[in-house]
Amino acid sequence: MSNVLRPLYLHINPARYHYLKFILEAYDGLCLLSTVPGKKGCVCIRYPQEQTETLYALLAGLAHSLKPDFSHLKRNTSLMSSKSFFIKTFGCQMNERDSEIMAQLLSEKGYIETSESDDADLIILNTCSIRAKAEQKVMSLLGVLRKHKKRKPDLKICVAVCVAQQEGKRIIERMPHVNLVIGTQNIYQLAELLEKLKKPSVLTALADEYHIPAFIPDLKTADNADSQPKVFKKFLTIMQGCNNYCTYCVVPYTRGREVSREVSHILQEAHVLVEGGVKEITLLGQNVNSYGRTNTVKKGDASYTFSDLLRAVAEVPGLQRLRFTTSNPKDLSDDLMRCFAEVDILCPQFHLPVQSGSNRILSLMNRKYSRELYLEQVAALRSYCPQIAITTDMIIGFPGETDQDFEDTMSLLEEVHYHGSYSFKYSDRPGTRSAAFEDKVEESVKSERLLRFQTRQDQISLEHNQSYIGQNIAILIEKTGENSLVGRTGTNHLVHIPDTICNCVPGEIMTAHIVHAGHHSLRGTL
Repeated sequence: MSNVLRPLYLHINPARYHYLKFILEAYDGLCLLSTVPGKKGCVCIRYPQEQTETLYALLAGLAHSLKPDFSHLKRNTSLMSSKSFFIKTFGCQMNERDSEIMAQLLSEKGYIETSESDDADLIILNTCSIRAKAEQKVMSLLGVLRKHKKRKPDLKICVAVCVAQQEGKRIIERMPHVNLVIGTQNIYQLAELLEKLKKPSVLTALADEYHIPAFIPDLKTADNADSQPKVFKKFLTIMQGCNNYCTYCVVPYTRGREVSREVSHILQEAHVLVEGGVKEITLLGQNVNSYGRTNTVKKGDASYTFSDLLRAVAEVPGLQRLRFTTSNPKDLSDDLMRCFAEVDILCPQFHLPVQSGSNRILSLMNRKYSRELYLEQVAALRSYCPQIAITTDMIIGFPGETDQDFEDTMSLLEEVHYHGSYSFKYSDRPGTRSAAFEDKVEESVKSERLLRFQTRQDQISLEHNQSYIGQNIAILIEKTGENSLVGRTGTNHLVHIPDTICNCVPGEIMTAHIVHAGHHSLRGTL
């Protein structure tokens, strides 16, 4: 008997799952049965190819019991074979959003998503190239998939988004088992490209006049009998691309020039999300502060800004929490900062990447703002919203960074006292200006500096977190267990509630009493 099991996906009456499992187990060694996560009523039967006739005859005989009618199996077994897909996502929230879009487009064409790559007829790697390590992970996984494809020749492999955009045909030259390479502006064409795919193909053209297609997410879950919504928070893309050309960054080359979505499309999507049970929306873009500056987003109003959009989305009936990311300090307006005082559902949390505390390094990075301006913005944010939690990004060891430049970064950390930060060692990225800069910092020096920065940041984060002890704070429930649950505060802190029996469900907002603080999360009681 073959060791390779083929997947077969069926929609059945969920109440008949255990009945089908019992019948199949009676045919010892025939197949394995499992449910498909997130697809109620959908099951996967994995079976040896040589047992195809036996399995299909068995299912045809069970058609009446299983519901719906599978009596057509003997005549046309191809109707039973739904193609399955698996998506592995690397990178940022924008990549997560791209994966959602690709998954929905494939589902609309009859594909079924699986949580196991071994079961899939199509594997998509949604890739990130912002740092060298993320790109290396993709190439390593592609090497593993080469062996997988030898065992399963009909498998289709697609590399999508940022690494695809950056490397293009070089991916297929290095990894000839890859079938399709699609860039950031081409994901909406994925299903059609797969239908026409005859040979390895690359589609990575970037258009300067790109228009983001209207897209409305489908939140329905098949045969969902539960009263609770399975999706309670979502990312909502408002723009794509970037015009800033920071010297270290690949985004303008992988995501293209900055383009903003139409206001009407964004508000329509927000309404659909909330009507589908979503309680929290995060507006997403490479630099949301510059929304609407490159193209007109509302007819008859060329001056429409991000703060205007933020206020409009906040008025969607039923929306309980609103966030946004990411921002560039050079485009941060007083009107936007004032929203933290005036928009009730805007969460008191702001991720404001600074990248360095040295004006000299900021200039080399082409960030177009100074340390002094940044500190003025931090002071203004805290005057409008004293409880705001400010986080940042920091690049350690940028080319030419001296001991004094790093000390400037450490002193900025002390002055701002960030609630948290994402800090990384600098790495050259293909096509960026800084890759050609001389005076690179030694890896050992970068590692020492990064450790020092992160150690101090952890201490400051703990100080902030300890200030919440004794407070009663609203949390959005994100996960429930047998005797525990996890929620998130408006300031974006995770709160673990152990040893509790509660009938609450994900998406509910409850009040937690904070009793303990760690470096990266809180613990509380209801």
